[in-house]
Amino acid sequence: MMNVNELTIKEFHSGLTEKKFSAKEATGEFLKAIDAKDGEIGAYLSIFGEEALAAASVVDEKIASGDGISEIAGVPMALKDNMLVKGMKTTAASKMLENYVASYDATVVRKLKDANAVLLGKANMDEFAMGSSTEYSAFKKTKNPYDLSRVPGGSSGGSAAAVAAGLAMAALGSDTSGSICLPASFCGIVGLRPTYGAVSRSGLIAMASSLDQIGPMAKTVEDAEILFRHFAGKDALDSTTVNHVYGAGEHLDDARGLKIGLPKEFFVSGLSREVEEGLEFAVQKFKKLGIEFREIELPHAKYALSCYYIIMPAEVSSNLARFDGVRYQGVAGMRNEAKSLSDLYLATRGTGFGPEPRRRILLGTFVLSAGYYDAYYAKAQKVRRLIKNDFDEAFKNVDAIMAPVAPAPAFRFGEKISDPMAMYLSDIFTTQTNLAGIPALAVPIKQYSLGGGELPVGFQLIGNRFEENRLFALGKLYEKN
Repeated sequence: MMNVNELTIKEFHSGLTEKKFSAKEATGEFLKAIDAKDGEIGAYLSIFGEEALAAASVVDEKIASGDGISEIAGVPMALKDNMLVKGMKTTAASKMLENYVASYDATVVRKLKDANAVLLGKANMDEFAMGSSTEYSAFKKTKNPYDLSRVPGGSSGGSAAAVAAGLAMAALGSDTSGSICLPASFCGIVGLRPTYGAVSRSGLIAMASSLDQIGPMAKTVEDAEILFRHFAGKDALDSTTVNHVYGAGEHLDDARGLKIGLPKEFFVSGLSREVEEGLEFAVQKFKKLGIEFREIELPHAKYALSCYYIIMPAEVSSNLARFDGVRYQGVAGMRNEAKSLSDLYLATRGTGFGPEPRRRILLGTFVLSAGYYDAYYAKAQKVRRLIKNDFDEAFKNVDAIMAPVAPAPAFRFGEKISDPMAMYLSDIFTTQTNLAGIPALAVPIKQYSLGGGELPVGFQLIGNRFEENRLFALGKLYEKN
């Protein structure tokens, strides 16, 4: 049997329908790879072994009976552990939810199941999706497959590492401020942060509700596009979703005449040599295809990180108030020991939440408190509007925007975790798109090989609202040439 761990979704679908292998055989190969390698990498928090094989058998039965199957049928996938799967643990990598078993499927999970994708298990993450390195998980550290002494990025680090190491064909991550694009860049894969409202958040454990989005993480742009089309769309369970029809997509055989903007605020001193050289390589590659580059200005971009670290903690403090260690089968053994409600909350929240969630809850509670709401939160929302206006103006003159994903490649474990501000600066180039609610596609500069001694570097293509098709077209054109 061919090495299914190296196939793209399109190649896998062809091999499956041509009966070169069965879905159950392919799933078995991925489970073997997880068993052999994940002890070292730590991409997964839980494995759905028997359930995955049973789901694969259903696909094989459909093929045997001559029924048509979807393009992602049988595809072995990982899910970030903040997406609910009925009957399975969903911990958000937190002690607070260590024993929680979901009672229903997230909408994206239901759509994947309806398309007969095979769910291999839950991927590790930063606790409640708060972090840029997956060092804040309450259970384990996920390692970067390209260098085990370095982080995979976060908060969707487990999802990225699983795809990069061949432990999943594709994965889903969630993004609040670069949590898909950053780990995709650090691990040499593709990641899409969709337009806010393009994908349902029902069944996603909320971090910051006006910023969170679910997106695909895959080996190629085409794979990310295939996945996205299967779970995007309006959902009655999420009032923020929009009934946007993406159609057949764009195909760019000739890109001449297209204009890509380079924001001068993003191309600044402080970028590492690898990132600078990688971006220049990507720009020159696009120029050879006839694409014109223009310098643009995003004058309020410099305020994005400050703005984000007011809005996000405020929403965190509201969303995480529901976790009291009593509901959701949370921190065990505290209820009987507490003598009052305040004692219970002190005990369960002090034990259940790790240092980063506690830090953000405290920050958020402060900026929402009496006397500070107008000075901080209300002002940050006004700045957010200005950031969105900057992008609106830019897209009047360019078809897409290109920018770095991070100032440098993956950093070493422990390098930033003792300095929260240094960790927060990892998101300096990704925060703007979340605040503006627009899509961003992280693409590797080139194909990287595991064991080659080279750390991956990526760039991001940013589009206007609901222009994922254009980003996919540009990304596929880049990969082909």
